[in-house]
Amino acid sequence: MGYFWYILINNIVPIGIMISIGVVMYKAFRLDIKTLSKLNFYVFSPALVFTKLYESEIDLQVLMQILLFFLLFFSLLYAMVEVVIRIKGIKGGMRSAMRNSVLFYNSANYAIPLNQTVFGGNAYTLSVQIVIMILQTLIPNTFGVYSINAHKSNLKAILKMMLSLPVIYAIPAAIVLRYFHLQVPHSVYLPLQYISGAFMATALLTLGVQLGAMKWEFKLFDVLTSNIMRLAAGPALGFLVIWMLGLYGLTAKALLLSCAVPTSLSSVLLAIEYDNEPEFSSQVVFSSTLFSMVTIPVMIYLLDFM
Repeated sequence: MGYFWYILINNIVPIGIMISIGVVMYKAFRLDIKTLSKLNFYVFSPALVFTKLYESEIDLQVLMQILLFFLLFFSLLYAMVEVVIRIKGIKGGMRSAMRNSVLFYNSANYAIPLNQTVFGGNAYTLSVQIVIMILQTLIPNTFGVYSINAHKSNLKAILKMMLSLPVIYAIPAAIVLRYFHLQVPHSVYLPLQYISGAFMATALLTLGVQLGAMKWEFKLFDVLTSNIMRLAAGPALGFLVIWMLGLYGLTAKALLLSCAVPTSLSSVLLAIEYDNEPEFSSQVVFSSTLFSMVTIPVMIYLLDFM
């Protein structure tokens, strides 16, 4: 029960406050959602990825384990979503919206504080979560962009869109600088840190603005289907992959917990930026975050049996 109240007070309430501010700001000033979306995609997100990757410290062997886990987990999650999409007969832009709502999960502003709460501020588990966060930032900006535009644009146009996103270049730049121990000048790195620190706030405010603008006509069955796949089936598949790879200890626990978090704001930002089911995407993020108040404490309890 203690975990429930901790998650409510330290995860749900702060997120809810930021989202509420966004709703109020939209009602008062009719903020331009497209401008906020572009700030997230082209400024805040690349700065966050660059600084976290540049600062991260993790053993190469552990890094390879995490990458292998993520590849298998993401593949199984994708296969599950595709089966559900075909069974339900989902068409058009709703296919990619449903897919993104399950594949992209909140590995940053929800998962990082949750990780540090559950594991008592452990630096190792934090490094594991940061790797997952970086992967979960890269994929929406590559596969996510392709997925959401595949039904309405040709491959050349989609590739052009992806190559215009700064995060594509932020990742290799951070890796090269980190590998060769090249120091970024303080006058350059300081503003990057300021910008990356603003990512969470602007992303949550953007979600609030989107929620304030939408009609609230819930696609109830679709939203619940997404929530079940994200919050229940996702962790189950994560456990399966951990068992298949023979992972154990803190690595296994940190990875399993990372699979259980709600839908990422990335799905909303993609939906807004490319005008693809933004109301459904916003509803999924909102509802999955609320439902996680129940599912996350259950997951934390199960970690003790690993």
